[in-house]
Amino acid sequence: MKARVTVTLKTGILDPQGKAIEGALKSLGVDGVASVRQGKVFDIELAGADKTKAEAALKEAADKLLANTVIENYAIEMKA
Repeated sequence: MKARVTVTLKTGILDPQGKAIEGALKSLGVDGVASVRQGKVFDIELAGADKTKAEAALKEAADKLLANTVIENYAIEMKA
């Protein structure tokens, strides 16, 4: 079973890396960039076929390790 955990900064949290990327895109001539927010993506392969257990394990992993839940949100997407 495969899953993707996407971690992003919460609204209102400053994102200096996103601002740097935004500036670089504009300096490269990429038009229409209003803002950039950066994040992290984790593609995880899990043993077993129990989707409920897998989602619970991923939620625990995200809460404890993958995301700083004080300043970050995360979303778990189960893949076929």
